[in-house]
Amino acid sequence: MMLPALALALLVGIALGLLGGGGSILTLPILTYVAGMDTKSAIAASLFVVAVTSATGVITHARAGRVRWRTGLLFGAAGMVGAYGGGRVAAYIPGSVLMVAFALMMLATAVAMLRGRKPGPALAPASTRRDLPIGKILVEGVVVGVVTGIVGAGGGFLVVPALALLGGLSMEVAIGTSLVVISMKSFAGFYGHLQHVERLDWTLTLGVTAVAVAGSFVGAALAGRVPPQLLRKGFGAFVLLMAAFVLSRELL
Repeated sequence: MMLPALALALLVGIALGLLGGGGSILTLPILTYVAGMDTKSAIAASLFVVAVTSATGVITHARAGRVRWRTGLLFGAAGMVGAYGGGRVAAYIPGSVLMVAFALMMLATAVAMLRGRKPGPALAPASTRRDLPIGKILVEGVVVGVVTGIVGAGGGFLVVPALALLGGLSMEVAIGTSLVVISMKSFAGFYGHLQHVERLDWTLTLGVTAVAVAGSFVGAALAGRVPPQLLRKGFGAFVLLMAAFVLSRELL
């Protein structure tokens, strides 16, 4: 089942590069349902794939000026603490429960992204907007880190809404900045999960990572050419579909 998993891994990279998230939403089901990994090994492998792919995707977004470094690094540092703790806690939660929690989080995020921000004053141009307050960044980073660390998700489907809907960043900047956060959090979560995962298929993990990295360059190149509103709606619809798929596999 390695070849189908590698082929689908290309979509992981494109999703991360284009949407600033969605990588773990694809990676975890691919490794679990296509490659046949057990849930907890797949969670650890997914975090590694997403961490490396996100770090690579940052390059293109940064060159285009779509990364808010202060916000991303602070959010990521706080998220690393939460993600490591969440990864350790996951050792005590059954795999099926983790998958259902993963899907329910996706449903909530999809609804938030499809609804969008409430009408209000127009946002300032991205170039003149200030960074988010440090306290708010740290609190949101820890909370998102804990949640995503437990379920083994890179957290783009939570980080992008946090930056775009709560933080007021433009969608393009939220996507670029989220990749910094996702990479940092995913590495920390991966290390937390390694403490209780007995065996990891590194051949498959590294193969999926290499293909996903290639896809991330394609996605990042497309990111600046797609309207922000379309990106948000597309992201929400994509997450909604994947949540329904995971729930159907786990509950039916």
